[in-house]
Amino acid sequence: MIYTKTGDSGTTALIGGTRVSKSHPRVEAYGTVDELGAHIALLADQLAPQPAFDAPHALLQQVQRQLFTIQTLLALEPNPPHPSGIDIEGYSAQLATHCNTLEQAIDTLQAALPPFRGFVIPGGNAISSQCHVARTVCRRSERRIVELYTLEPSSVNPAVLSYINRLSDYLFTLSRHILATLGCEECLL
Repeated sequence: MIYTKTGDSGTTALIGGTRVSKSHPRVEAYGTVDELGAHIALLADQLAPQPAFDAPHALLQQVQRQLFTIQTLLALEPNPPHPSGIDIEGYSAQLATHCNTLEQAIDTLQAALPPFRGFVIPGGNAISSQCHVARTVCRRSERRIVELYTLEPSSVNPAVLSYINRLSDYLFTLSRHILATLGCEECLL
């Protein structure tokens, strides 16, 4: 059943069963990552019909999976033992590997772009603009995760912080790549 009525009082359960307020920094963190995933989905859907963007489209689909991993790590109760089936070390290694994948993608995209000349104002194309929306939500996710880290340092996996930071860099670079590929001009400040 989709509705349980257990959240009607403004609380939700973490993975492990502990109930917390829906406004708890942990819920804010994984909820904002969930929002980011929806923006990534919209961006991927906009790229899908264009063969020139097959590689970014495929990478964004991988990103969506990593964001679910991050949500899982953020939704865990802060104190072990964690529920069986949650492989924290495996998830961390997976995020670190995918962080390297993002860095390689950034390097590949940057190699084909003109040199960075200053502050880029979002716009110029709907797909590039959606990239910037995803980037700004990614940055908000990072702020929410850092807030949680400040409150409960041991409950935020360092791989999560690295991955979210790198993802925003990738989205910025991808926005520039989209404009260049479509022959649109960057708007610089």
